[in-house]
Amino acid sequence: MQLSNVSFAYRRRGPSVLRDVAVRLAPGDVIEVVGANGAGKSTLLRLLAGITRPTGGSIVDRPSVVGFAPDRFPADQPFTVAGYLTHLARVRGTASWEPWCARLGLEPLLSVRLGELSKGSAHKVGLVQALMCAPGLLILDEPFAGLDVTTREALPAIIAEVRARSGIVVASDHQGGLQDVPSVRRWSVVDGRVKEGSVKEGSAEEGSAEEGSAEEGSAEEGSAEEGSVKEGSAEPAMGNCAPATVRVTLPADKADAFVARMREAGYEAER
Repeated sequence: MQLSNVSFAYRRRGPSVLRDVAVRLAPGDVIEVVGANGAGKSTLLRLLAGITRPTGGSIVDRPSVVGFAPDRFPADQPFTVAGYLTHLARVRGTASWEPWCARLGLEPLLSVRLGELSKGSAHKVGLVQALMCAPGLLILDEPFAGLDVTTREALPAIIAEVRARSGIVVASDHQGGLQDVPSVRRWSVVDGRVKEGSVKEGSAEEGSAEEGSAEEGSAEEGSAEEGSVKEGSAEPAMGNCAPATVRVTLPADKADAFVARMREAGYEAER
């Protein structure tokens, strides 16, 4: 998979969040993305996943199956854990999700509604929906945040398994959870640029080694629509296992607001 001179801006003629990103990803790569808050890490992850389209440059040879776990799972949905995962599995035509729930400690919560979950438990649901499709490209936005100790310890082994079957894993991580994974590449994101390697966070040099500008702002870090299934919709929103065009049926008086929210979050949307 290769990104060639990829750029992204939220508004036409607006400041670029990312500029001239040129990186190559090979089967078996595990890549940690680092950078200050607002630097562009989540935008980069969504570009890699195919959720957001670049405004310049090209992305080629993306694996056909992509799993994406946002940093904030949108739990305000009218489903139980089991109902949500069953629906996604049916839509995607994927294998069962139950083994992943057992592995991540979600079995006791299968009958609980998503909106009643703790932040950490909701985050586990996001991980399950990303993993259950056996992705060739697994994108994880702050995967260790809010997890219990047992799940934190299990996640590096899961990442290693994706790598072992020649999958690619890209994760942003402020928790240091990838430190026990061998041979991790590191991308630094500062000033709209992505470079291999990093500098110590908070150092004066940080601005020269990374990508993504501070103008990325609040619209960038984790859209509330990512991974969600809204009542009345036929399919899950983009970002679950593969880039897709999704048709959503909404009452006429809510359609404009929904389109506006999606555009603010970096999606392409129209009525």
